[in-house]
Amino acid sequence: MLFDTDFNFILLGLSDVPEMRVLLFLVFLLIYGVTVLANLGMVALIQVSSQLHTPMYFFLSHLSLVDFSYSSVIVPKMLANILTEDKAISFPACMVQFYLFCTCVITEIILLAVMAYDRFVAICNPLLYMVIMSQKLCAELVSGCYLLASVCALIHLCLALKIPLYRSNMINHFFCDLPPLLNLACSDVTVNKLLLFILVNFNEVFTITIILTSYVFILITILKMRSAEGRRKAFSTCASHLTAIVVFHGTILFIYCQPSSGTSLDIDKVTTVFYTVVIPMLNPLIYSLRNKDVKEALRKVVDSKILSFILT
Repeated sequence: MLFDTDFNFILLGLSDVPEMRVLLFLVFLLIYGVTVLANLGMVALIQVSSQLHTPMYFFLSHLSLVDFSYSSVIVPKMLANILTEDKAISFPACMVQFYLFCTCVITEIILLAVMAYDRFVAICNPLLYMVIMSQKLCAELVSGCYLLASVCALIHLCLALKIPLYRSNMINHFFCDLPPLLNLACSDVTVNKLLLFILVNFNEVFTITIILTSYVFILITILKMRSAEGRRKAFSTCASHLTAIVVFHGTILFIYCQPSSGTSLDIDKVTTVFYTVVIPMLNPLIYSLRNKDVKEALRKVVDSKILSFILT
């Protein structure tokens, strides 16, 4: 069955308890609404506020864009499935959903490492920061994130398309992720599983090495600072990024970076909800609530809008 357009999968979703439908729908609708407003609001704020036109916020705007994108790939379909009896998704739509989701997640993994390097340059080489992190380099780094992620996702997609037959069309998940798809395959998918394990672990080891190396040098530099205010500001700058890294990478490691075995599908689904639905909402809140520059830029934008409204 190579790309059979008449074949449909059935997404079983998070719960088959009818009484839970309305509650789940309202909770996830609220979370998705906050995700859209917070992430697109962050992108717009960075674009219109000249004080945020720095490499750090350039990367942050792309992080918000990626969070919005992969949440939007999953949540609208999930919300529709919660309310309706028809939980079918066509084979092409399933493959497209998986490809877009995979591209966005890998992009975020690499982008968080790039942001760690940006913090390293800003704190360890402040006088050369704007020279090293030039506009051209920032654009190249972000483009590289998207390109590498697209290639990795395409490799997984091509192998998934070669699966000839599935023993069932019932996917025990709320979206088309690769592990539950591979569990339904009738043919030998050892290569698929091995490649998934290798690529995910390579991406994790590579990016976490960059992050840890960057923060070791950052910590050494901070401890050498004589000014307590300078140390506090440096720690504050890194705290938001470290929080996002720990939360995101922790869930990725739990789900994908272990040999297929022991963890139940229900635990995997709950964990996946956390990083596909909750984390995209939390990231802009983490960065904005702990960041004086973002709060100040937002205040200026709101004040200017109020003033222009009064004058007109």
